[in-house]
Amino acid sequence: MKLITDVIFETEVTKIKNGKKFKVKDTVIREIKLIIMVNGKSVGSLMAVNVDLQELAVGFLMSENIIEDIKDIQQITLEDVDTKNFKVHIDAKVNDKNIERLDLEGVIVSGCGRGVSTQISKIAIDAAVIKNDFSIEASLLLKEMAEFYKSCPLYEQTGCVHTAKLYYDAQTYFIGEDIAQHNTIDKAVGKARLAGIDVTKTFLMVSGRLSSEMVAKAVTHQIPILASRTASTCRGVNIADKFGLTLIGFVRGDSMNIYRNEQRIHV
Repeated sequence: MKLITDVIFETEVTKIKNGKKFKVKDTVIREIKLIIMVNGKSVGSLMAVNVDLQELAVGFLMSENIIEDIKDIQQITLEDVDTKNFKVHIDAKVNDKNIERLDLEGVIVSGCGRGVSTQISKIAIDAAVIKNDFSIEASLLLKEMAEFYKSCPLYEQTGCVHTAKLYYDAQTYFIGEDIAQHNTIDKAVGKARLAGIDVTKTFLMVSGRLSSEMVAKAVTHQIPILASRTASTCRGVNIADKFGLTLIGFVRGDSMNIYRNEQRIHV
């Protein structure tokens, strides 16, 4: 994968359009882990895009009322740990009770809300790699994505939720809707598992971007195909590559971009 800037990466994808499959160049956004240090102590981590990191840390701390007044900040510095990890160090007068309230043991994901991301490093790679030969026709995915939102009542009523749809067959599918994007996958998969469905023989469609925690959830559940109308981040692509997931973005009209493992999509 070629680095264009600190934020954008260029990668090769397999594009399907007008019934043809071919290679094109595409760009993906890069995610980094930002560790927020307050008075020498880590208070949590955020998955974020590598821009305005000091401002992000301040905004988060003030939103949580850990820092109550901008004047209470004495110093802010940004530490570049490596290309994937950064630390913001803030010396400030803080509300210690609100730091305790956060109880942030894991990473605040780049999807909505304050869920904790799947810890990819803790997954046993050999066991987690998706090796099944499940596959679908590109026309089926295009058709189902075009109909996607018609199956999502909360989205139709409010336009204010993320959605996920786990497809088994034309009569058997499961919808998850929530204001937090990662929760939608949990809801759809939970419904399928309670119904006794083998999720390794399904494909998953989501409404939002394919960030790392969304891709990780598909891998964790061994769902072989994950698709969205929008883009993947660089880390999402890397996880899909590592664990054998077919990852697809920009499924719109008669086209899609297959980031990795194109063999499961036929034209």
